[in-house]
Amino acid sequence: MTSGPSSWRRRIPVIVLSLVGLGIATTLTLFQVGVLNSVWDPFFGDGSRRVLTSSVSQALPLPDASLGAAAYLLEAILESIGNVDRWQTRPWIVAAAGVVAAGLGIAALGLVALQALLVRAFCTLCLCSAAISLLVAVLVVPEVLAALGTIRRRRRDRP
Repeated sequence: MTSGPSSWRRRIPVIVLSLVGLGIATTLTLFQVGVLNSVWDPFFGDGSRRVLTSSVSQALPLPDASLGAAAYLLEAILESIGNVDRWQTRPWIVAAAGVVAAGLGIAALGLVALQALLVRAFCTLCLCSAAISLLVAVLVVPEVLAALGTIRRRRRDRP
């Protein structure tokens, strides 16, 4: 394994975190659609129920956690595509993964703020998902910057 920006050593943690996030978001979705009667929450009592059934979480026509699940799955897929030189050979795939990771990170910040300011309750699994989203966003930065450099060079060097 090399230590370049697209090395598996850098990408595997992002894939694993994305799959863990997918599991959490799927669990939250199953609660929101009524398949599960409760959600594990060792810290905030009925906070998870309050968050996951709030008007904020029901503002969309589908469970908001399902969007997180889809984004985590897409991130895992995008991180799995290509070799260790993909930042040079497939920079647009890396850029797409960066966009998904940025979206996850921004959504995480927004959802935590909404829990605190509007719902006035917290959800342990939601906070775990938010932490994963932020960590994924941070971990992809070096590879995304390398890929953007490749894209810029190609545009500059065009005849």
